[in-house]
Amino acid sequence: MPTGLEVFVRVVVTGAGGYIGSRLVPALLAAGHDVTATFTRAASAQRFWWADQVRVVEMDVLDRASARAAFADAQALYYLIHGLGGDDFATTDREGAYNAAHAAVRAGIERIVYLGGLVPDLPDGDLSPHLRSRLEVEGVLTDSGVPTVALRAAMVVGSGSTSFEVMRQISERLPVQVLPTWMRTSRVEPIAVTDVVAALVGALDAPASSRAYDVGSGEPLAYAALLRRYAKLAGLTRVQVSVPLLPTALVARLAPVLTAAPPSTVQTLVESLHHDMVCREDDFRRDLLPTGHRLISVGQALERALHVPGAGVPDVRRDVMGPLHSDADWAGGQVSRTDGRPVHRRLGGWRGLLLGPPPPG
Repeated sequence: MPTGLEVFVRVVVTGAGGYIGSRLVPALLAAGHDVTATFTRAASAQRFWWADQVRVVEMDVLDRASARAAFADAQALYYLIHGLGGDDFATTDREGAYNAAHAAVRAGIERIVYLGGLVPDLPDGDLSPHLRSRLEVEGVLTDSGVPTVALRAAMVVGSGSTSFEVMRQISERLPVQVLPTWMRTSRVEPIAVTDVVAALVGALDAPASSRAYDVGSGEPLAYAALLRRYAKLAGLTRVQVSVPLLPTALVARLAPVLTAAPPSTVQTLVESLHHDMVCREDDFRRDLLPTGHRLISVGQALERALHVPGAGVPDVRRDVMGPLHSDADWAGGQVSRTDGRPVHRRLGGWRGLLLGPPPPG
């Protein structure tokens, strides 16, 4: 288990403006680290409350010189760059990972920490393109010779997380949920974003050798059951209808129509759902989490993700499980929880019809 983060003081966080990166940076600052945060455009850092507490660097990971400059003087690297959009995202991911690995070696980086996807127990050829690419990036970083700690997560629960937002928005917009039969049997093991962040911070103090860790809540459940759990907490009445032989590819093409997230991202994620996404070991609890750390249950994580503070509450005072002003414009839903009860926004037109009436008072 981590004993303190005294060794790697200077860290660089790539993809700092993404969902995980934006939650990780303040945790690293709180732990006393000197943080360099990379952005594709430096000006975009200003929407984060912590921007003036870090060194902001503009970086294009496809440009090796740019990566070397960003990594200069750092001791540890968080690699949080993923390409989910476009037909050739795997090639872009591969090239970016090679450039980052090369730059890390040149800069004298002593530890790489990577967050990838939980890998089903399948041959590599049977994995979805999304998961296969994540695994390939992990291999590139590990093969660099720099000790690499890879965390593998399935669904990260928290307002603003792409996988959570897809579930939230589909649940809110479909009173009758037509599900392929496999969604009643295939299981997922979600994990709260606060637990992911704690493990990422702890990875700096993990054993020196490279290894991958499965990270999860310890509560695997079927996808259909997770949708029901969300609907109950959100105060939504939803009917699930199983349809046998409904192709995963068709579900992946239809899902983007029901969400506000980038269509290519949604399609890529849904293609990964057909198989169990469950941890095969839980060594991360011993090696990465602080002594006494208690994982957040799936129910607690969903509740906290649904809690929306007042609009005037600044991000620095908000629960990172909930919405932040700096989150993507497409994130968020029409249901929140206040004082332990679901609250529905009143909408007109077809959106109001789909959301359904608010729960009885």
